[in-house]
Amino acid sequence: MKVIDAKNRDLKTTNGLVKKVLDGQPIAIRNARHLHGLVAGLNKGELIVRGSAGDYLGALNSGAKITVTRNAGKYTADNMTSGEVIIEGNAGYGVGQYCYGGVVVVKGDAGDFTATMNKGATIIIGGDVGSDAGTYMLKGDLVVLGNAGRNFANYLIRGTIYIRGQWDSLGHNTRVEPLTDEDITKLHPYIEHYSMDAKPEEFKKIVAASEKPFYN
Repeated sequence: MKVIDAKNRDLKTTNGLVKKVLDGQPIAIRNARHLHGLVAGLNKGELIVRGSAGDYLGALNSGAKITVTRNAGKYTADNMTSGEVIIEGNAGYGVGQYCYGGVVVVKGDAGDFTATMNKGATIIIGGDVGSDAGTYMLKGDLVVLGNAGRNFANYLIRGTIYIRGQWDSLGHNTRVEPLTDEDITKLHPYIEHYSMDAKPEEFKKIVAASEKPFYN
Protein backbone atom coordinates (compact mmCIF):
# COMPACT_ATOMS: atom_id res chain seq x y z
CA MET A 1 0.00 0.00 0.00
CA LYS A 2 1.30 3.43 -0.95
CA VAL A 3 1.18 6.14 1.72
CA ILE A 4 0.85 9.88 1.13
CA ASP A 5 1.55 12.25 4.01
CA ALA A 6 -0.52 15.41 3.53
CA LYS A 7 1.13 17.28 6.40
CA ASN A 8 2.35 20.70 5.19
CA ARG A 9 0.83 20.04 1.77
CA ASP A 10 -2.02 21.97 0.16
CA LEU A 11 -5.08 20.42 -1.51
CA LYS A 12 -3.84 20.73 -5.09
CA THR A 13 -0.53 19.08 -4.32
CA THR A 14 -2.10 16.25 -2.31
CA ASN A 15 -4.79 15.45 -4.87
CA GLY A 16 -2.15 15.63 -7.60
CA LEU A 17 -0.01 13.07 -5.79
CA VAL A 18 -3.02 10.78 -5.39
CA LYS A 19 -3.77 10.85 -9.11
CA LYS A 20 -0.11 10.33 -9.97
CA VAL A 21 0.22 7.11 -7.99
CA LEU A 22 -3.30 5.76 -8.62
CA ASP A 23 -2.49 2.47 -10.33
CA GLY A 24 -4.81 -0.18 -8.89
CA GLN A 25 -3.18 -0.49 -5.47
CA PRO A 26 -4.83 1.00 -2.35
CA ILE A 27 -3.52 4.39 -1.26
CA ALA A 28 -3.41 5.59 2.33
CA ILE A 29 -3.48 9.31 3.12
CA ARG A 30 -2.57 10.65 6.53
CA ASN A 31 -2.55 14.08 8.20
CA ALA A 32 -5.28 15.36 5.85
CA ARG A 33 -7.76 16.88 8.26
CA HIS A 34 -6.90 20.43 7.13
CA LEU A 35 -7.76 19.72 3.49
CA HIS A 36 -11.24 20.44 2.07
CA GLY A 37 -12.07 18.66 -1.20
CA LEU A 38 -9.73 15.73 -0.66
CA VAL A 39 -9.84 13.04 -3.40
CA ALA A 40 -12.64 14.83 -5.23
CA GLY A 41 -13.68 13.81 -8.72
CA LEU A 42 -12.04 10.38 -8.85
CA ASN A 43 -13.48 7.64 -11.06
CA LYS A 44 -11.47 4.68 -9.73
CA GLY A 45 -9.20 3.50 -6.96
CA GLU A 46 -9.31 2.58 -3.29
CA LEU A 47 -8.28 5.25 -0.79
CA ILE A 48 -7.99 5.09 2.97
CA VAL A 49 -7.78 8.34 4.91
CA ARG A 50 -6.03 7.53 8.19
CA GLY A 51 -7.50 9.86 10.77
CA SER A 52 -10.08 12.54 10.07
CA ALA A 53 -10.91 14.37 6.85
CA GLY A 54 -12.10 17.90 6.11
CA ASP A 55 -15.14 19.20 4.21
CA TYR A 56 -16.23 17.99 0.75
CA LEU A 57 -14.42 14.66 1.05
CA GLY A 58 -15.02 12.61 -2.10
CA ALA A 59 -17.13 15.28 -3.80
CA LEU A 60 -18.06 14.32 -7.38
CA ASN A 61 -16.88 10.77 -6.76
CA SER A 62 -17.66 8.60 -9.78
CA GLY A 63 -16.25 5.20 -8.95
CA ALA A 64 -13.64 5.27 -6.19
CA LYS A 65 -13.92 3.55 -2.81
CA ILE A 66 -12.98 5.99 -0.06
CA THR A 67 -12.73 5.09 3.63
CA VAL A 68 -12.05 7.47 6.52
CA THR A 69 -10.91 5.80 9.73
CA ARG A 70 -12.15 8.61 12.00
CA ASN A 71 -14.44 11.60 11.29
CA ALA A 72 -15.31 13.74 8.26
CA GLY A 73 -16.40 17.35 7.94
CA LYS A 74 -19.29 18.89 6.03
CA TYR A 75 -20.71 17.89 2.63
CA THR A 76 -19.16 14.41 2.45
CA ALA A 77 -19.64 12.84 -1.02
CA ASP A 78 -21.38 15.92 -2.39
CA ASN A 79 -22.72 15.29 -5.92
CA MET A 80 -21.40 11.72 -6.05
CA THR A 81 -22.54 9.65 -9.03
CA SER A 82 -21.09 6.21 -8.20
CA GLY A 83 -18.60 4.53 -5.92
CA GLU A 84 -18.49 4.18 -2.16
CA VAL A 85 -17.62 6.50 0.72
CA ILE A 86 -17.37 5.05 4.23
CA ILE A 87 -16.82 7.12 7.37
CA GLU A 88 -15.93 5.01 10.39
CA GLY A 89 -16.69 7.84 12.82
CA ASN A 90 -19.02 10.87 12.60
CA ALA A 91 -19.68 13.30 9.77
CA GLY A 92 -20.89 16.89 9.73
CA TYR A 93 -23.61 18.87 7.98
CA GLY A 94 -24.90 17.85 4.55
CA VAL A 95 -23.72 14.25 4.08
CA GLY A 96 -24.59 12.94 0.61
CA GLN A 97 -26.22 16.07 -0.77
CA TYR A 98 -27.25 16.00 -4.45
CA CYS A 99 -25.93 12.46 -4.99
CA TYR A 100 -27.01 10.64 -8.16
CA GLY A 101 -25.78 7.19 -7.13
CA GLY A 102 -23.30 5.18 -5.14
CA VAL A 103 -23.26 4.36 -1.44
CA VAL A 104 -22.40 6.64 1.50
CA VAL A 105 -22.00 5.05 4.94
CA VAL A 106 -21.42 6.94 8.19
CA LYS A 107 -20.91 4.47 11.02
CA GLY A 108 -21.46 7.17 13.67
CA ASP A 109 -23.66 10.27 13.71
CA ALA A 110 -24.35 12.70 10.85
CA GLY A 111 -25.38 16.35 10.89
CA ASP A 112 -28.34 18.37 9.64
CA PHE A 113 -29.54 18.18 6.02
CA THR A 114 -28.10 14.73 5.38
CA ALA A 115 -29.30 13.33 2.02
CA THR A 116 -30.80 16.64 0.91
CA MET A 117 -31.85 16.37 -2.76
CA ASN A 118 -30.63 12.78 -2.92
CA LYS A 119 -31.23 11.69 -6.50
CA GLY A 120 -30.40 7.99 -6.35
CA ALA A 121 -27.72 7.12 -3.79
CA THR A 122 -28.00 4.79 -0.83
CA ILE A 123 -27.07 6.74 2.31
CA ILE A 124 -26.68 4.80 5.56
CA ILE A 125 -26.22 6.43 8.97
CA GLY A 126 -25.26 4.05 11.77
CA GLY A 127 -26.01 6.51 14.57
CA ASP A 128 -28.22 9.58 14.87
CA VAL A 129 -28.91 12.16 12.18
CA GLY A 130 -29.62 15.86 12.64
CA SER A 131 -32.59 17.98 11.59
CA ASP A 132 -34.01 18.22 8.04
CA ALA A 133 -32.45 14.94 6.91
CA GLY A 134 -33.89 13.68 3.64
CA THR A 135 -35.20 17.11 2.61
CA TYR A 136 -36.39 17.20 -1.03
CA MET A 137 -35.25 13.64 -1.67
CA LEU A 138 -36.03 12.63 -5.26
CA LYS A 139 -34.80 9.04 -5.44
CA GLY A 140 -32.70 6.48 -3.59
CA ASP A 141 -32.68 5.33 0.02
CA LEU A 142 -31.80 6.91 3.35
CA VAL A 143 -31.29 4.39 6.15
CA VAL A 144 -30.90 5.66 9.73
CA LEU A 145 -30.19 3.23 12.55
CA GLY A 146 -30.44 5.83 15.31
CA ASN A 147 -32.73 8.80 15.88
CA ALA A 148 -33.49 11.88 13.76
CA GLY A 149 -34.01 15.53 14.59
CA ARG A 150 -36.73 17.94 13.49
CA ASN A 151 -38.41 18.03 10.07
CA PHE A 152 -37.32 14.53 9.15
CA ALA A 153 -37.92 13.83 5.43
CA ASN A 154 -39.17 17.37 4.88
CA TYR A 155 -40.90 17.83 1.51
CA LEU A 156 -40.04 14.30 0.48
CA ILE A 157 -40.75 13.88 -3.24
CA ARG A 158 -39.69 10.30 -4.05
CA GLY A 159 -37.33 7.70 -2.67
CA THR A 160 -37.61 5.77 0.57
CA ILE A 161 -36.45 6.51 4.09
CA TYR A 162 -35.97 3.83 6.73
CA ILE A 163 -35.36 4.62 10.38
CA ARG A 164 -34.87 2.30 13.32
CA GLY A 165 -35.13 4.96 16.02
CA GLN A 166 -37.45 7.92 16.57
CA TRP A 167 -37.71 11.44 15.18
CA ASP A 168 -38.38 14.77 16.86
CA SER A 169 -40.86 15.67 14.12
CA LEU A 170 -41.71 14.67 10.57
CA GLY A 171 -41.55 17.24 7.80
CA HIS A 172 -44.17 18.10 5.18
CA ASN A 173 -45.45 15.52 2.72
CA THR A 174 -44.54 12.40 4.66
CA ARG A 175 -46.39 9.17 5.29
CA VAL A 176 -45.35 6.23 7.49
CA GLU A 177 -46.05 2.86 5.88
CA PRO A 178 -45.60 -0.75 7.05
CA LEU A 179 -42.50 -2.55 5.84
CA THR A 180 -43.04 -4.99 2.99
CA ASP A 181 -41.15 -8.18 2.22
CA GLU A 182 -39.37 -6.24 -0.53
CA ASP A 183 -38.18 -3.64 2.01
CA ILE A 184 -36.77 -6.31 4.29
CA THR A 185 -35.02 -7.97 1.36
CA LYS A 186 -33.53 -4.61 0.38
CA LEU A 187 -32.33 -3.70 3.88
CA HIS A 188 -30.76 -7.03 4.77
CA PRO A 189 -27.65 -6.82 2.53
CA TYR A 190 -26.97 -3.22 3.59
CA ILE A 191 -26.96 -4.19 7.26
CA GLU A 192 -24.94 -7.35 6.69
CA HIS A 193 -22.34 -5.88 4.34
CA TYR A 194 -21.62 -2.85 6.53
CA SER A 195 -21.79 -4.80 9.82
CA MET A 196 -24.64 -2.74 11.28
CA ASP A 197 -26.09 -3.92 14.59
CA ALA A 198 -29.75 -4.05 13.56
CA LYS A 199 -32.43 -6.24 12.04
CA PRO A 200 -34.43 -5.18 8.96
CA GLU A 201 -37.73 -5.82 10.76
CA GLU A 202 -36.91 -3.11 13.34
CA PHE A 203 -37.15 -0.22 10.87
CA LYS A 204 -40.02 2.13 10.08
CA LYS A 205 -40.64 3.20 6.51
CA ILE A 206 -41.34 6.78 5.40
CA VAL A 207 -42.50 7.68 1.90
CA ALA A 208 -43.93 10.76 0.21
CA ALA A 209 -47.60 11.44 0.79
CA SER A 210 -47.76 12.99 -2.69
CA GLU A 211 -45.33 13.21 -5.61
CA LYS A 212 -46.37 16.85 -6.00
CA PRO A 213 -45.89 18.21 -2.46
CA PHE A 214 -45.77 21.86 -3.51
CA TYR A 215 -49.28 21.82 -4.94
CA ASN A 216 -51.09 20.69 -1.79
